[in-house]
Amino acid sequence: MKKVFLIIEREYLSRVKKKSFLILTFLVPSLFIAMYAAVFFIYKNEGESKKEFLVLDESGIFKNEFKNSETTTFKYVNGDYEANKSKLKNEKDLLLLYIPKDYASSNDIEILSSKKPGFSLLSDVEKQMENIIQNKKLIAAGIDTAILKSSKTQININAKQLTDEGEKDANIGATYVVGFISSFLIYLSLFIYGAQVMRGVIEEKTNRIVEVIVSSVKPFQLMLGKILGIGAVGLTQFLLWIILSTTISVIAGKFLAPDQQVIKTEKVDATATVNNDANPTKVQESPALKFINAASSINFPYIIGSFLFYFIGGYLIYSALFAAVGSAVDNETETQQFMFPITLPLIFTFIVGMNVIINNPDGPLAFWLSMIPLTSPIAMMIRIPFGVPTWELVLSITLLIAGFVFTTWIASRIYRVGILMYGKKVTYKELAKWFFYKE
Repeated sequence: MKKVFLIIEREYLSRVKKKSFLILTFLVPSLFIAMYAAVFFIYKNEGESKKEFLVLDESGIFKNEFKNSETTTFKYVNGDYEANKSKLKNEKDLLLLYIPKDYASSNDIEILSSKKPGFSLLSDVEKQMENIIQNKKLIAAGIDTAILKSSKTQININAKQLTDEGEKDANIGATYVVGFISSFLIYLSLFIYGAQVMRGVIEEKTNRIVEVIVSSVKPFQLMLGKILGIGAVGLTQFLLWIILSTTISVIAGKFLAPDQQVIKTEKVDATATVNNDANPTKVQESPALKFINAASSINFPYIIGSFLFYFIGGYLIYSALFAAVGSAVDNETETQQFMFPITLPLIFTFIVGMNVIINNPDGPLAFWLSMIPLTSPIAMMIRIPFGVPTWELVLSITLLIAGFVFTTWIASRIYRVGILMYGKKVTYKELAKWFFYKE
C-alpha cells in the first residue's frame, strides 16, 4: 500500500504544481463571473438602436393603431409603394411596413429595410398586428374588449411538499437548477479527468517509463495510484472552484445587485392590489431575489455530500475504463474506437435526464438509471434535489461501490497486459484475450 501512496503523491503533486493547473483553477471562476458581469452590463446599457417604421397601410385597418415603444416608432405614410421604398436607401434604422389592401387573402405583408431586421423586432410587429385584428373582430362581434382584458388573471401556484415535519416549499425552479448544475458538473468532470488518466497512461507507455515503474510495483498498484492521484487533483480543483466562485460572487453581488431598499419596496403583501383597476395586480419581487429565497430552503450540505460521493464513485469507475483504454493503444488517435462505448452511457443519461428524469424523477426509467453504476452518478444527482427515498439512495450507493470494484477488476486485467504492448493494432477480440490471460 505504501507504493500506491507514493504513486498517488507523484501524480497529485506533479499536476497541482503545474502553472496550467494554477491558472485554470484561479482563472475559471473569475472568467465566469466576469462573463456574467459583462452580459449584465451590456444588457443594461447597450439597448437596441431606435427603429422607425413607415407604415403604408392600403387596407386602412391599422391606421393609428400601432403603439410606439422605447426602441420603435411608427409613422403613417401615403403614396406610392415604390416611392416610399426609395426612402430606405442608406437608412439602416428606417423600415417600411407595407400592408396591401387584400392582405387577409394574399398574406403578403412586407417589411423592407436596407439592413436585415432583428428577430425580436419582427416578432413585436407581428404581435401588435395580431392584437389589433383580434380587438377589431371582438368589437365587431359586440364584445367589450375592456371587460375581456379585465377578466384575464395571472395565477401563481406555490408547490408544497408534505413531509413528516409538515408542509415545505417544493421550490421546483431552484430544484431544477440545482439538479441540472450538479449533474452537468459530474458529466463534464468524468470526461475531463477520465481523459487525463488515459493521456497519462499513454504518455508513460510511449515514453517507456512504465517499463521501469512496473519493475518496482504491480500494474494494478500503478493503475490504482494513477486513478486516485488524478482524482484527488480533480477534487481539489472542484473545492477551490466552489470556494473561489462563492467568494467572488459575494463580492461581485455587492456591486451588481440592486439596492436593498429597492428590493424591500418590491416585497409587498401578496394581497396588495391597485384600487382603481378592475384587475388586481401583484407587485412581483425580482427573479434573482425569488431564486435566492427558494434556494435557501434546499438542503445544500446533503446535496454537496451526495455530489462528492457520486463524483468520486463515477470518476473511479470511468477512470478505470479510461486507464484500460490508454494501456491498449499507442497514441490518442487510436482511442476513438474504444471511447464511444464507454462514454455512451454518460451521454445517454445526461440527454434522457434533462428531458425525462427532470420531469418524472420518480418514474421507472429514473429509478433504473439511478441503480446502474455507469449511469447512477448523473441520474441520481438529477433526482436527489427532488427527494429520493433512503432505501433507494443506499441501494444506489451500494451498487456504485460494487460497480467500481467490478469495473476496476476488469480494467486491471486488460491494463496489466496492454501497458507493456507496443506497436500492435488492438481490437475488441484482442482485449477479450488479454482479460483471460493467466498471471
